[in-house]
Amino acid sequence: MKLTFASYNIHKGVGIDGRHDADRIVRVLHELDADVVALQEADQRFGPRAAVIPRDMLIETHWQIVPLAMRAGGMGWHGNSILVKRGIDIVDAAPITLPSLEPRGAVHARLSKEGCEFDVVGMHLDLSGLLRRRQIATVCGVLAHGNAPAVILGDLNEWSPRGGALRSFGQGWEVLTPGRSFPASRPLAPLDRIVHSPHWRCAGCEVHRSALAVAASDHLPVRAELELADCEMRA
Repeated sequence: MKLTFASYNIHKGVGIDGRHDADRIVRVLHELDADVVALQEADQRFGPRAAVIPRDMLIETHWQIVPLAMRAGGMGWHGNSILVKRGIDIVDAAPITLPSLEPRGAVHARLSKEGCEFDVVGMHLDLSGLLRRRQIATVCGVLAHGNAPAVILGDLNEWSPRGGALRSFGQGWEVLTPGRSFPASRPLAPLDRIVHSPHWRCAGCEVHRSALAVAASDHLPVRAELELADCEMRA
């Protein structure tokens, strides 16, 4: 089973021109053509914390929104949301509370395709290196209980290409480096990452850079094609 995973910090739908444009974000999502997408900053941070993309705009296409909204009108938990294409079943979903000073969190979904279940976590980590390490440890601890194939995606806010908080993933986790994704107009840092458990094999990963993606947010999205070789054994 091959699936394409993507992570995209949509900056509340505000592009480098300072305009909020939800349609522009949706068009970038179509460019990505991923099966599973973790979004960050998908809800407004203050007030009612409404979703920055109208739900109908996503549902009318081919997206299912994993039911994680903790507030009416929102899409997720502390701005984190997970989208999946139709044809992938949503088995379960729950927020993960992270140790933090800022309003940070992660979202956890159990998904199924072709009878094979797997976990996906979307997250947006703290600016503090110490807290990032603790947050990664918390997420890995949650996933360890299920021992299922898992993919972690998000804006890790880690500028180090291989060190720093990335070491907290520990043995067995494969931290992919799609490339520099921030800032979108002139990328300097590989802040956006995809991490997978040993069950998966990576067939390729990249930063998605198009004229539309450069304009739509301050982050470029990242994507990876992953293959689950022993899917039938876990069905």
